[in-house]
Amino acid sequence: MAAKRRYDDGCGVALAMDVLGERWTMLIIRDLLLGPQRFVDLQAGLPDISPNVLSHRLRELQESGVLQRRTLPPPAASRVYELTDWGAELAPIVSALGLWGSRTPIMPRTGEMRANSLMLSLRSTFSPSDEPDWSANYEIRIGADIFAVRVISGRLTEMARGQAAGPADAAIITDHKTLGLLVNHEEDLETSVGSGRMTLAGDVGAARRFLAAVGL
Repeated sequence: MAAKRRYDDGCGVALAMDVLGERWTMLIIRDLLLGPQRFVDLQAGLPDISPNVLSHRLRELQESGVLQRRTLPPPAASRVYELTDWGAELAPIVSALGLWGSRTPIMPRTGEMRANSLMLSLRSTFSPSDEPDWSANYEIRIGADIFAVRVISGRLTEMARGQAAGPADAAIITDHKTLGLLVNHEEDLETSVGSGRMTLAGDVGAARRFLAAVGL
């Protein structure tokens, strides 16, 4: 693989692009923002990337200090990739970039949004509430992908891949195509629920409250 080219410019933007400017790099970071993932998980979320390119990008990001590799404790004992503290600082940048890109006037929206990008979209559009009584734990299932979400006093305090440690107050169960239609405002919530393609379980009022807070 060709040597990585650099801008040779002392500006912080140029230095950031030296680290992040290669194809697929920002999408790998996007998919790690919600928690550690195995190589096969990353590849499943980016089906058009070749194993060699993915390995190369992961190695570059490790060498740059953006992510690290570790082994999960038993019984999992899987090798996973996760963002370092410095890499995790990219979260608001990725969210802002996603919001900016979604408003592009020239590029047609093609391709489907997958579970990670859909959840990050919900996090970006979450509107905090001034109601101190709104605190709830949520489980969001998008196909086989599970995410834990926590709201405390009207503020979104946690959104991570995997099941929460404790029981969820409400569950939102759907598939990525249905949630994509909702996120893109191509379908309304009542249609999704009425068709059976989205299920609200547990405290349905709390589930609807969360969906309203993310603009759905």
